[in-house]
Amino acid sequence: MKIALVASLALSMVLQPALAQQATTSQAPASPPNLGLKIEIEPAAMAIVKAMADKLAAAKSMSFTAFAIYESPDRTGLPLAYTTLSQVTMQRPDKLKVIGLGDGPRTEFYYDGKTVQAYEPAAKLVASVAAPNTTDAMLHAAFQRAAIYFPFTDLIVSDPYKTISDNVQVAFVVGKSTVVGGVTTDIVVLVGKFAHIQLWIGSDDKLPRMARAIFLEDPAHYRHSVQFSDWKIDPALPADTFAFTPPAGTANIPFAPPGAMDKTK
Repeated sequence: MKIALVASLALSMVLQPALAQQATTSQAPASPPNLGLKIEIEPAAMAIVKAMADKLAAAKSMSFTAFAIYESPDRTGLPLAYTTLSQVTMQRPDKLKVIGLGDGPRTEFYYDGKTVQAYEPAAKLVASVAAPNTTDAMLHAAFQRAAIYFPFTDLIVSDPYKTISDNVQVAFVVGKSTVVGGVTTDIVVLVGKFAHIQLWIGSDDKLPRMARAIFLEDPAHYRHSVQFSDWKIDPALPADTFAFTPPAGTANIPFAPPGAMDKTK
């Protein structure tokens, strides 16, 4: 079966974010919907978010697992659930590896500070491209060039608090949970221009355990969620963690958005 996702081999790991929807949804309104809400930000909610962001920003390296469930309409117009499982390893300021499993072929994504390689083992296809020298810049370039966006991007950038809190209009504390992630969590809600986000954050370890999003430009208000587990902060990583050499017989394809190859035919 022909691969249509071209260089964005990691797109089976993609959670459709607000940023991607703005770029790809022709039916999106010219301006964000007016929820009739005044700006109302509880300091306690932002303090919980900042504690999480500070913990992540201070980590020199980390690894975790992200299990995502996102909804998309099927042929009946009703929501169909898709799942992805991403095994993530990163090292600041310029290393990232994502092994993706899900409702599709296994994908592998490697960034070593100089090059990005997206690899699909079953099809023996790889897309390689020179990359900027920071993870932040690489993630921006990967989205701009190949529509690659991970459901955990906001957690691995250098300043998670700025990324998460930008454009927040409503923030409040819901309460606590002892169910999510097997630990006690604080539940907060953040509402911005494009999304309503519910976060479960560890009360003691300050690590994110689950996020649930509804994108406001989506008239169906489909739900997207990510569960985070297997957290390791500042683990010792082998020197070759982010190195990748395509196996013999692997074919190279362009680094481009999904479907780009078909459009050139």
